[in-house]
Amino acid sequence: MPHNIHMDKELSWLAFNERVLQEAEDPRNPLVERIRFLGIYSSNRDEFYKVRFADLRRRRLISEALETDTDIWLLNEVQQRIRQSNDKFDALYNDLLRELARNQIFLLNENQISEAQRQWLKNYFRQSLRTLLFPILIEPDTSLVTFLRDEYTYLVVEMIQGASARYAMLEIPSDKTSRFISLPADAGSRRRRPLILLDNVMRLCLDDIFGVFFDYDTIQAYSMKMTRDAEFDLTMETDTSLPEMMSSGLRQRLKAEPVRLTYQRDMPADMLTMLYDKLGIEDHDSVIAGGRYHNFRDFIRFPDMGKRRLVNEPLPALQHPHFTGYRNMFDAISVRDILLYYPYHTFEHTLEILRHASFDPSVVTIRINIYRVARHSRVMDAMIHAASNGKKVTVVVELQARFDEAANLEWSRRLKSAGVQVVFSVPGLKIHSKLFLISRLEDGKLVRYAHLGTGNFNESTARLYTDYALLTKDERITNEVRQVFSFIENPYRRVKFNWLIVSPLNARIRLYRLIDAEIAAAAAGLPSGIRLKVNNLVDSGLIERLYAASAAGVPVRLLVRGMCTLAPGVPGVSENIQVISILDRFLEHDRVYQFHNKGVPRLFLSSADWMTRNIDNRIEVGVELLSDELRNQVNDILDLLFSDTVKARILDQGMSNHYVQRGRRRKVRGQYAVYHYLQNPEQSDDTQAAVPDKCAVE
Repeated sequence: MPHNIHMDKELSWLAFNERVLQEAEDPRNPLVERIRFLGIYSSNRDEFYKVRFADLRRRRLISEALETDTDIWLLNEVQQRIRQSNDKFDALYNDLLRELARNQIFLLNENQISEAQRQWLKNYFRQSLRTLLFPILIEPDTSLVTFLRDEYTYLVVEMIQGASARYAMLEIPSDKTSRFISLPADAGSRRRRPLILLDNVMRLCLDDIFGVFFDYDTIQAYSMKMTRDAEFDLTMETDTSLPEMMSSGLRQRLKAEPVRLTYQRDMPADMLTMLYDKLGIEDHDSVIAGGRYHNFRDFIRFPDMGKRRLVNEPLPALQHPHFTGYRNMFDAISVRDILLYYPYHTFEHTLEILRHASFDPSVVTIRINIYRVARHSRVMDAMIHAASNGKKVTVVVELQARFDEAANLEWSRRLKSAGVQVVFSVPGLKIHSKLFLISRLEDGKLVRYAHLGTGNFNESTARLYTDYALLTKDERITNEVRQVFSFIENPYRRVKFNWLIVSPLNARIRLYRLIDAEIAAAAAGLPSGIRLKVNNLVDSGLIERLYAASAAGVPVRLLVRGMCTLAPGVPGVSENIQVISILDRFLEHDRVYQFHNKGVPRLFLSSADWMTRNIDNRIEVGVELLSDELRNQVNDILDLLFSDTVKARILDQGMSNHYVQRGRRRKVRGQYAVYHYLQNPEQSDDTQAAVPDKCAVE
């Protein structure tokens, strides 16, 4: 019977972001990396407001209409937890500024600079910055909702002459130039490294911007940032194409109601009232008084200032040894299945396979599906060149990839103009699988090579996210990958998969059966066990199955980076379930499912988290590793991660994020241990050497 013991996913998400803030707080991390974690926390918080907080507000409106309080308490709890984290963030930011100063790095404002620096900045502004600024004058009929973008911080400018005031807006152009500007050091202070934020340069130069047309007695500026609801309605006429629907949806998002307004807390009352009016804000619960600076996500790119000890030591991406000595990539894959693990292995291998395919005379067709790609994507360049070389190229473009819709629309146009066949998903059924399929003529026979991965074809995130990529020509797998592409193009046809776990077709029933097999083994007194590594675990059906496994005596160990609504350690329900989370220099993104299977482990890599949307409402693909060598390798990697005594936190019902206690165990920092293992597999037992001294645990 269902136990209804589930934690709230929004609160669990906030607990995850608090773990990010722990990384900024952790003195074992280099100083600049701690500041960059502030940027990651801020970026995550923005997305929370756009998606989850916006959804909570919609649910609250429904509750109020139905005269229930189902979601009102949750919204209040979320707001309280956010306020607590924001207070911690502000205090931590000030602490890190002081730590920077102790290292001779000074983040100054426009009132703290010397006269020589002031003149240097005035000159910099005229030469490099002025042309990037386009003031918006706020008139009685101006609608700020029309043009304000929620990815940006604005300065609200007030010009006062006598008893009258007029307002203008300035967008801080951090997408066109660095938010951080290095200042020349003053004479006699050569060791000092002064920085100033772009915002403060604009404050310094307000007269240069507005004095050319306006007369005023005083001029001053205050910062603000608006966040919109990221959802939009795709319900349109049946004869409307998906690209047209997405374009319309993006316009909806541009005009969407603000879900958060953050403003400089000393902003004049009249200016704040004007913003309320122009943005149509009536619900003041989403209005937050803040500091002088917003958009801390730009701090992800905080400069290292040339001091190596203030940043992480380099971990150069590894070349996979199984590609060495072969004429081309296909020859190497023909010998054995190859498993890449980013960012430990270089993404260049995948890029090189696609580059080879673009001009290999033996290649006939290429099929690939994309969800998020890099801004200057070499993957997409390879597809365009392949089409130019006469290959039949099909690219499945997911237009519903949240926040990447506009970029994917543009890529679809470029691909079509190059002669690539572009396929879109059915509205409401996102394609989140990570596949490509290359067909070659070899000795008169068509041979297929497949990629099945847990992460996107994105060379930027492949340097930061941990993800697996299986490269194989095993016909059992490649034939079913071909069927996945056929299903994508015709989602109403009946298909059957024996080797792949494919959402929404067989994922739920296959996962239930795999868990049930462990329950049956435990009931028969046989060894059993489940290990999972996912980003999010929130699907109630799968959680109930895991509860049943725990109650039957199956040991369940989970590594969940983000949301986890499973409540571990509940007597009689989940006492055999342990959950940890690892946050470190790389973002844990791969999904791995491992089942004991009576001593012959079954191990799957998948693009799907254990969320209802991934199991029932998206096209996702999981693949079982059929090679003993690859199964053993992933098992070893799981062993290292589950042994982490430095960066692992315990996920519990209190969402307290306590670190795993090391006790008498040796120090293991999982990500460094994995790097060392892949770099020197013959020394895989020496995990101690993988942990830098700066990360020692007392």
